[in-house]
Amino acid sequence: MNSVLVINELPWETRVALLENGSVVEIHVERRSERGTVGNIYKGRVVRVLPGMQAAFVEIGLERTAFIYVSDVYDRMGEFERMLGSEHVDETDSRQGEDEFVMSGLDFPPFRIEDLLHQGQEIVVQVVKEPIGSKGARVTSHISIPGRLLVLMPTMDTIGISRRIEDEGERRRLKEIIETSRPKGMGFIARTACRDATPEDISKEMDFLIHLWENIQKRASRQPVPSLVHEDLDITLRAVRDLFKGDVERLVVDSQPAYDRICDFLDAFAPHLKPMVELYDGPVSVFDAYGIEVEMARALQRKVWLKSGGFIVIESTEALTVVDVNTGKYVGRRTFEDTIFKTNLEAAKEIACQLRLRNIGGLVIIDFIDMESAEHRNEVFSTLKNALKRDKSTTNILRMSELGLIQMTRKRHRESLESILSEPCFYCDGTGFLPSARTICYEIFRRVLRESVGSPCSRVELRVHPKIGEWLVKEEAQYLETIERMTGKVLVITSKPDFHMEHYEIAYA
Repeated sequence: MNSVLVINELPWETRVALLENGSVVEIHVERRSERGTVGNIYKGRVVRVLPGMQAAFVEIGLERTAFIYVSDVYDRMGEFERMLGSEHVDETDSRQGEDEFVMSGLDFPPFRIEDLLHQGQEIVVQVVKEPIGSKGARVTSHISIPGRLLVLMPTMDTIGISRRIEDEGERRRLKEIIETSRPKGMGFIARTACRDATPEDISKEMDFLIHLWENIQKRASRQPVPSLVHEDLDITLRAVRDLFKGDVERLVVDSQPAYDRICDFLDAFAPHLKPMVELYDGPVSVFDAYGIEVEMARALQRKVWLKSGGFIVIESTEALTVVDVNTGKYVGRRTFEDTIFKTNLEAAKEIACQLRLRNIGGLVIIDFIDMESAEHRNEVFSTLKNALKRDKSTTNILRMSELGLIQMTRKRHRESLESILSEPCFYCDGTGFLPSARTICYEIFRRVLRESVGSPCSRVELRVHPKIGEWLVKEEAQYLETIERMTGKVLVITSKPDFHMEHYEIAYA
């Protein structure tokens, strides 16, 4: 598969896009004033312990306190893992969402949060999930420091191999190299890029990560609470570390400083990739040149058209995301059932792309068009499942119900693309709806009737948005006269262009 990594770096923001066969499949955005915190290591203080939730709040210097679950507290976890044996660990977690780390067959740790943490306690933690909405960041004491080939886990005595390295011989080889080279008590995970790496390359990166951890520990011992101890790489170098591998054939960047930083990084960690880095200096933006700007705009639309003429509608709520499939303009060529089946098949592939492109996480409900054939339902389910295999985020999919519904979850460590690039409408407060002009007019009528009872005034001024004023004098003129007769008062309408459409004032004189 022909893949290209495109980086657009400007003084105020950096944007990264991954293209596969010419199609944009991932977009990442980092703004200087809103830089993410995932991967950062902080020295914090426990401010509250919640036994009922088996969690605690930790002050790390961010706007909202972070929270940590009992399973993410390091104290005594090493003893627990040694008791069960390190062979249970067979997958990887870079804390960047590339692969998943699994401790197979392990139950929730038999410890209580109140036995491990107390209010006022100092603790070194790492952010594993960005603050999202009203929730603070999720942190862990199980520090992980990713490199290009390896992930160092200094608090876990384990060895893991990426699930994407499927060859059993290669998995055994990497495990033997790591076991021979690692210091006692330190855990390492071989990332996907470690496939076919030489023992020298692995040993070199292992030494670098260990030295980096030693420096982090020294800084943590000296710095006050709360404070940032170690900041993860910026998005440009994270993209090089986490995305520039496998079948990515080129990296195109449009900034000379970024190009120089990338080359320096590759000189240290992957010199063989340096010839594949290209500095773009074309007359138009690199995102325009590769058609990415159009895809970014498309990624914010609720309706996504399919090539056949059908479409999907994506609606996000606080609790979940709903995807609805429609035939739209597609009328098919054979039977109605065949038309529905083909629309659902095309939609399944597009939905997988959109979830990855928009970085939609959490619970996702997909409402496919009803199909009578169980065979067709199974094939649509398989198509969706196969389409999600290239997604680096962990997904869990339940089989399609007879009503055509599929429930699934997708793991997300950072805000969705929609959350980064947009904000709730200040006018409708994110609902997408406003009361109709007629509804607002009738609300005004009811209030005038209610407040005019017993009032000695003879004149009532209605200060309203111009659109509401127009409705009152045109569409609702007869009822204005009715209100005047019922109250014995003269109604005067004053337009206020600066008013919100729902806002109005009633003045009595």
